[in-house]
Amino acid sequence: MKVFQIAIIRPQDRETAQPPTLVLSLANQLNSFSFFQRSSVEEFMRFFSTTIAERTQVGQRQGITQENYVGYVYRSHPRLGVVVMTDKEYPEMVAIELATKISREFEQQYSEAQIMGATGAVKFPALEDYIAKYQDPHQANTILKVQRELDETKAVLHKTIEGVLERGEKLDSLVDRSNDLSTQSKMFYKTAKKTNSCCIVM
Repeated sequence: MKVFQIAIIRPQDRETAQPPTLVLSLANQLNSFSFFQRSSVEEFMRFFSTTIAERTQVGQRQGITQENYVGYVYRSHPRLGVVVMTDKEYPEMVAIELATKISREFEQQYSEAQIMGATGAVKFPALEDYIAKYQDPHQANTILKVQRELDETKAVLHKTIEGVLERGEKLDSLVDRSNDLSTQSKMFYKTAKKTNSCCIVM
């Protein structure tokens, strides 16, 4: 059970495309991948995170599956989404509650005006602590017990990436058109898709 990436994202407005989508803060734990794969894996997970954050409705929590990974996203308001990327074995309630907790703490630290005005990454050191602490979901589960009881009635939707994309939209074409992915990462994605497993976890 692993948490690979936590991303705090300012999704763009789908109608006006302004301000553009921005990764406000990011933490990675990619030691289980080979050294040569890490940059491509990080780039693809960042792309996947921004894609699902943009397509998640405000107030919604959901788990989106892509190959061997699940992106758990919580979109707390129109300009803020948190995505926790895990393997398929990671407990969903722990991942969703972690996304919710991070969203709340981030909103306490940064105002909506600061989020809207950001032009690059902002400092949020707690992200590195959370990605380290939550590698053990059983320890994290006791931390989240009270919060989970409060939020127990809220539903978590489960979808695949295809279920989140708009009608006629395909992940392959999004990858091809993306300016956020390097040529190397695009080739990595296509090769991994052909072998039907995006990235080998050691």
